[in-house]
Amino acid sequence: MHPASHHAIFTTDKTNKNLFTKQLLAGKATGAFAAFNSLKGLLFSKVTMDELIDEELRHEHLEVAKAENRLLQSLSDGEQKKALLNYLLAQRLDYIILDNPFDNLDKASVASLLELLQQEAAKITIIQLINRSRDILPFITHAHNLDDSNHLVEVDDIDHFIKQRTQKSRYVFNGVIPPPMHYYDLSGGPLVLFNNVNIKYEDRAIVRNICWTIHPGESWQLIGPNGSGKTTLLSLITGDNPKAYGQDITLFGRKKGSGEAVWDIKKHIGYFTPTITSLFSRYDSIDKMVMGGFFDSIGLYIKPSDMQQKIASQWLDLIELLPLKTTLFHKLSLGRQRIILIARAMIKHPPLLILDEPTSGLDDYNAGLVVSLINKIAAESNTAILYVSHRTEEGLHPDLIFELTPGENGSTGTVL
Repeated sequence: MHPASHHAIFTTDKTNKNLFTKQLLAGKATGAFAAFNSLKGLLFSKVTMDELIDEELRHEHLEVAKAENRLLQSLSDGEQKKALLNYLLAQRLDYIILDNPFDNLDKASVASLLELLQQEAAKITIIQLINRSRDILPFITHAHNLDDSNHLVEVDDIDHFIKQRTQKSRYVFNGVIPPPMHYYDLSGGPLVLFNNVNIKYEDRAIVRNICWTIHPGESWQLIGPNGSGKTTLLSLITGDNPKAYGQDITLFGRKKGSGEAVWDIKKHIGYFTPTITSLFSRYDSIDKMVMGGFFDSIGLYIKPSDMQQKIASQWLDLIELLPLKTTLFHKLSLGRQRIILIARAMIKHPPLLILDEPTSGLDDYNAGLVVSLINKIAAESNTAILYVSHRTEEGLHPDLIFELTPGENGSTGTVL
């Protein structure tokens, strides 16, 4: 196979891409990829990464990043992916399958990984599994669409296909945000106030002199490179970081360390992160999932009131899932699960909604759904939004941006 031939496989949240990759790697591909059956290839993916990290930890053996004398787990996301790519490429491959290689990477890490891939493109065939159209590698020569029925259809005009796919992602939710059952009394003060906050772990400074104020109703995006301290700031806001004690931090009208319980903080916050999905492995219907937001419970153990049931139905109607209200949560696509969990986080109209990488791993269409819902919440509620992502989503326009910039003495923050 000539190394100048490189392929993009467009996928969706409903695509069974694992079946495609297993068949290809097992030498059982059909159609356009049957020519790969006699060739050697490997998979670059999060699953591969997790398996190697687990193997290193169980056997206490450095394998992937042994040149750096470090465990994979100790590396940043960008460093992990470069180490994994180099490790796989060293095994004399004919082709490599890249499963969304740029997910969760900052701009610098994306540029570094792309540079490495461009160098290797002259030596090896690259097959890119891609759910976000704008992530397509610049040297791709052929494209196929793996549709929801797992049919592989050749794309004749890549630019035209991407244009159509992008247009379909521009979705707008109609209807009105359901009203809150009660309002929080915050006496008109800021929700979050950081005054010269400094966080260190042993001798390593994480953030330095952070001054940041979030007021009710504001829409923020928190940005910064991998390892710049975004997760640290979020943990300070949610009350999960003991380093907050001794710092000049005020959360929802109370000075940190004034005797507040963690629950006093968390009850003011709606929170979503992709990892939270794994907590909901129970066989719960989506209406119970949404109503669980009233009680901050995983599972519904308290009989909801008639009003709570009504508001939950209004949220499901808004996100166009009311006809599926008795459907089990785990049977829905990843995109619909995200929409449900955001509605669940918003059902009490918390003063602050934190959305940590809400579009990570989604296809173009479902990312558009998430963006549409965020815009609606920002426009029609008094909830402040803190959106955290490396990716700038088209159509999402926060009021303000807080950028972390790494330095030798910790990251500093700037309001943009």
